[in-house]
Amino acid sequence: MVRTASPRGRVRLTAALSVATLAGCIAASGLVATAASAEVTEESINAEGFTVETLPDGGARITLRLDEPLPVRDAVPEIAVDGRIIGPAKESPDGLSLVLETTDTTVTAAEQVDVAWNGVIPGSKATPPKSAAAPGTPKGLKKKQLYTDPAQPGPYQVERLDYDLGDTATTLSGLSDLPAEIRSAVYAPAAAKGARPVVVFLHGRHSACYNPTTRGTNNTNWPCATGFIPIDSYLGYTETAEALASHGYVVVSVSANGINAKDASFTDDNGALARGQLVMDHLDLLATWNTTGGHPLAGRLNLSNVGLMGHSRGGEGVVEAALLNAERKHPYGVRAVLPLAPVDFGRPTLPEVPMAVLLPYCDGDVSNQQGQHFYDDTRYSYADNVLRSSLMIMGANHNFFNTEWTPGVSIAPSNDDWSPASDEVCGSASPSRLTAAEQRAVGTAYMAGFFRLAQGGETAFLPLFDGTNGTVPSAGRAEVYAQAQQPGSRRLDLAPLEGPAENVSVTGFDLGAYCYSVAARVRAGDTPCSATTATSKVPHWTPATFAPAVPISPVLRLQWSAASVAPEVKVTLGPGEWNVTRYDALTFRTARDETAVGDVDLAVTLTDKNGATATVRVGDLSPALTPFPSSANTSNGISRLGKTWLRTVRVPLATLTGVDLTSVRTVSVRPATATGGAYLSDLTLDSPAVGGGVATSAVAVSLADATVAEGDGPGVATMRLTLSGKLKQAATVQVQTAASGSSSAGQVPAQSFPVTIPKGATGATIEVPLTGNTAVNTASLRYKITISAPVGAVIGDGFAWLTVLDDDAV
Repeated sequence: MVRTASPRGRVRLTAALSVATLAGCIAASGLVATAASAEVTEESINAEGFTVETLPDGGARITLRLDEPLPVRDAVPEIAVDGRIIGPAKESPDGLSLVLETTDTTVTAAEQVDVAWNGVIPGSKATPPKSAAAPGTPKGLKKKQLYTDPAQPGPYQVERLDYDLGDTATTLSGLSDLPAEIRSAVYAPAAAKGARPVVVFLHGRHSACYNPTTRGTNNTNWPCATGFIPIDSYLGYTETAEALASHGYVVVSVSANGINAKDASFTDDNGALARGQLVMDHLDLLATWNTTGGHPLAGRLNLSNVGLMGHSRGGEGVVEAALLNAERKHPYGVRAVLPLAPVDFGRPTLPEVPMAVLLPYCDGDVSNQQGQHFYDDTRYSYADNVLRSSLMIMGANHNFFNTEWTPGVSIAPSNDDWSPASDEVCGSASPSRLTAAEQRAVGTAYMAGFFRLAQGGETAFLPLFDGTNGTVPSAGRAEVYAQAQQPGSRRLDLAPLEGPAENVSVTGFDLGAYCYSVAARVRAGDTPCSATTATSKVPHWTPATFAPAVPISPVLRLQWSAASVAPEVKVTLGPGEWNVTRYDALTFRTARDETAVGDVDLAVTLTDKNGATATVRVGDLSPALTPFPSSANTSNGISRLGKTWLRTVRVPLATLTGVDLTSVRTVSVRPATATGGAYLSDLTLDSPAVGGGVATSAVAVSLADATVAEGDGPGVATMRLTLSGKLKQAATVQVQTAASGSSSAGQVPAQSFPVTIPKGATGATIEVPLTGNTAVNTASLRYKITISAPVGAVIGDGFAWLTVLDDDAV
């Protein structure tokens, strides 16, 4: 049966409606759409534009119809029922419907259904809640000016060697074998001798086509419909490409419009695999041309030294490309990966490759900065020897890193993704908001700097990424905050602070507990890191689209008051760790607790074998415990700003006088204010370096589809894990059952659980809880099962379908 609300609000039950094939491109306005269709009678649809259908397995399917397609975004649209976010939705081919299946049967009483993004319903206004954090702007960084600037032109003239094999030159299995273009802009150093390092750029999800006369856009058809031409998103990074090419790099910027037009409905993963495959197709072409006599690129490409940059959905795409590359018998030499304002729907990890994640604070599209998970999830996932960094760029939005997505300089229609324009922090008129030119300049500085560091060995750029707060003139007035994890050979992890450890004691705090995720996503009895429902406020803990119940980013959460009794976190060093003189600094990540009011500070003390101590206050070294700027602009009563984001604090050991650094016994962290709260993570001794990047040697774990009979009661469905090789160590993957996009009720409940694969294994199985019944169903049901967040391995194919056959006779 289907519940609809009539124009007068009365409940009407009708026969079950057929649901169109899912796909297309919708972005949100937050308005409830009116919908009437020639195929749907007045009795089966409503003025509010939604239907709620009861599914055979006991769940519900919500279908929201819109009166027009909405702007294309990289984030995944969500469904909200009566002001409450239910989950991510699937889009229809015509861009006029969103569908969500859920186990939450309370939606059958829905009075209103809206589109939401990143936990916020656009256009819904409410009085903003009183902020617990003190207002204001973070203290300024103590910046270290570098003597060279990566954005400055180099010695080479830049020549263009673009290629275009047509709109349907390739088909991609990750796109249901639909066609896509092979088209790239190539920026090469003229007259440069020998094979040069290669950098591949991949843009994100933008409308594929536009009509130059009407200025209308279309993201449904590929190739473009009559009257429409492609939007050249791949031409939007020319400034960065030329900066690199002038220093001897060959930059290949790839067009991905064919994927953008179809990824909403013809993929299991919103196009991540297809984008990775497209990058590999281009690398294969380049490898062929590099050995083809007479070709303009012949002999000019060093494919053992490759860097990958992906913007938005392209960020997840280049991570997927690096993983696909690693599974090859003869992989390309991917030495650097830079996700720019990325999505991270499936939570893969990428060890053994230097990585820098760039997050714009004023991102109005991927406003929850979910790409932070690439950094958090990879930190301890696999022993490696590379630098990884995550940078928060204040005043930058999502679109303006690309000139073709920037009003005033783009050829096709474009927009400022942040709204409202009047926002006092991120609005277009705000003094703290970067101009489009300033944003491109800081983007070029950090993107060019990272590839020249990781691929070219130019260590002068290391302070831009290692947490020592380097800057360059081209970055201008931009404030850039950092998290950094140094290569394994250059650090000693004293206490990751992800869970209890024998060498760590936490005493005297009002709250001193290990937390993870947000309140709605923790198991009974566990401590959440945040109570917010606005995931844009907590990048570390925003739920992943395809793994929403998998625990995210555990850290130590501390709260204290005047009543606290000698609160202290004490970390004891082992006998082989006492001499710390080989390291430059004691480092850790920290942020103020979301409940904290007023000034918050911590004191860090080193104690040696004789009891001598040296103490520093975090506030004297770093702005990490000051609040990020917030604004009064809200949607459904929630501001997207005032974010909680951990920053790396570095305590130079050379400044700690009066303590014997050859015999340090403990490191203690205590409150330095009467009241407050803080998150604490990654207590480490380290020295900055970039390390060496290679195609990861980690075994790739994939999940295979399965079909089972439902049975008559509680049981399990066995699914097969395949491995790309023999495990050299035990590995763990997180399983999410009934993930987004599947029938998600009844027989296979939505939940997550870890699976450990033993050392030496070449394959394994997982057991998915399954509840059968004796009722006769008219159709079999499919459930999307996801594996993610691996430790000791990486993810190959992380998505599979579990088909449950009804075995009860009619």
